[in-house]
Amino acid sequence: MLDVRRLRLLRELKIRGTLAEVAEALQYSPSSVSQQLALLEKEVGVELLRKSGRRVQLTPQAEVLVAHTAQLLETMEQAEADLAASLTTVTGTVRIAVFQSAALALMPGALTRMSARHPEVRVEMTQREPETALHETWARDFDLVIAEQYPGHAAPRYAELDRIALTSDAIRLAVPPASPRRTPVTTLADTAGLPWVMEPRGAASRHWAEQACRSAGFEPDVRFETADLQAQIRLIESGNAVALMPDLVWTGRGTTAQLLDLPAKPRRTVFTSARRSSAKRPAIVVTREILAATADSIGPASPTSARSG
Repeated sequence: MLDVRRLRLLRELKIRGTLAEVAEALQYSPSSVSQQLALLEKEVGVELLRKSGRRVQLTPQAEVLVAHTAQLLETMEQAEADLAASLTTVTGTVRIAVFQSAALALMPGALTRMSARHPEVRVEMTQREPETALHETWARDFDLVIAEQYPGHAAPRYAELDRIALTSDAIRLAVPPASPRRTPVTTLADTAGLPWVMEPRGAASRHWAEQACRSAGFEPDVRFETADLQAQIRLIESGNAVALMPDLVWTGRGTTAQLLDLPAKPRRTVFTSARRSSAKRPAIVVTREILAATADSIGPASPTSARSG
């Protein structure tokens, strides 16, 4: 009988690449991980790992075990979900990965609702970029992810993850407050030559914003890079930058910035994903229901701002 815990270590090594990263993810010591994998090799009677420089490489036989381990973990997770569903009380922990604007707009209200309706469910939230969070949810670091997809920019797909739409919001051009000292901005093309603030390279919002500017006939002058949307807002409102911003960032706050509609009226989609094998676990089901109720209660963002169509 093969040891499931050791099989999982082998799969984690396949996913994460190094013994050190496996140890960090599972809170083991690297030497303990190495020892357990050596014991697994003895159990199966074949070589599973080969040295490749400073890293280790899985043998073809190890790849066979990893494939079966993935199926085994899914079956065990489904069994746990079915067992939890048979109980009359919803309990357990839900680990959520969420990007910043959703964390600000959705999570406070959702956590309040959860505390009132399901006090025995513990929600743990970590801020992550959507692309990273989807991978980490697939890898079992999280139970649920709130992610985003920009028009024409497909978010990563994992066959093991489902996808349920949560809400959508308009993307608008945010420019500083009107002032006699500034040339009026009425279109995206008017921002050519103005300083821009964007998220760091690699973010879906950055890629989409750059493509929108290029389609308007110019290369954006990105002088400021930050993943902190509150910092972006302050730069815009203080007259130092322009940006393309989704409406969710304005939830619960007014702004002195001008929000200008774009010609195609693009919208960003916000969705949740969970592993299919655990999606029916009651704690995950009620968390999604509460997130949906929270999103519905917010409705379209409508900050106090000058807005142009």
